[in-house]
Amino acid sequence: MSVNSAVFSNLQSINPSAIIELFVLQLDTALHGANTIYRFHAGSNLNANGKIVWATNEYLRFPVQASGFAFQRGQLPRPKIGISNATGLISSILLSVNETTAGNDLTGATVTRIRTLAKFIDAVNFADGTNATADPTAEFPQEVYAIDRKSTETREVVEFELAAPTDLAGVRIPKRQCTRSIFPSIGTFVQ
Repeated sequence: MSVNSAVFSNLQSINPSAIIELFVLQLDTALHGANTIYRFHAGSNLNANGKIVWATNEYLRFPVQASGFAFQRGQLPRPKIGISNATGLISSILLSVNETTAGNDLTGATVTRIRTLAKFIDAVNFADGTNATADPTAEFPQEVYAIDRKSTETREVVEFELAAPTDLAGVRIPKRQCTRSIFPSIGTFVQ
C-alpha cells in the first residue's frame, strides 16, 4: 500500500493539513436483510461541526472512537470501534437487523476507514464554497474490516471488534487446496 503522492508531499511540508478520518459501515443483504450504507466522521467540519462531504458522499458527524489499527509483527490488526448511542441510532440499526436475521447483530458488516487531509475535502465544506485543492483521489490507502462481534452495547456507546476479512471464523486461504499431485513441480528446484 502506498500513500497518494499529493498526501505524501503535504505531510512532508512544514505546516501539513489536518488528517480527516471517515468511516463507512455497509450492511450485507445476505447477512442483514439490507444493503444499507452509513457514513460518519468523528471530527468537526469547518462549517459548524456538521457533515463532511468527501468525493460527493455525505459523512454525518457522530462521536466515534476507533483504535488498534496498527500492524504488529506477524499479526493482522484487530481494531475496535466505539460509536455513540446517545441518539439510539446504532441500537435501532441493531434492532432492525436482528428482526430480519434472528439475532445476527452486525457481524459480517463491512467497516471501511478512509483518511484524507482537510485541504483535499470537497469545496462545499468551506464557508465560501471554494477549495482549489479539493481532490477526491488524495487519500491514504483505505482499510477494510469486517465486524467480528459486538463487544458492548449501552445507552451511551456500542463497541464492535473488527477483523480483517480473511481473519474471520470459517474463512480459509487459499480457498482451494493445493496438493503435490496437482502441482508436482512444487518443491523441485531447477539447477
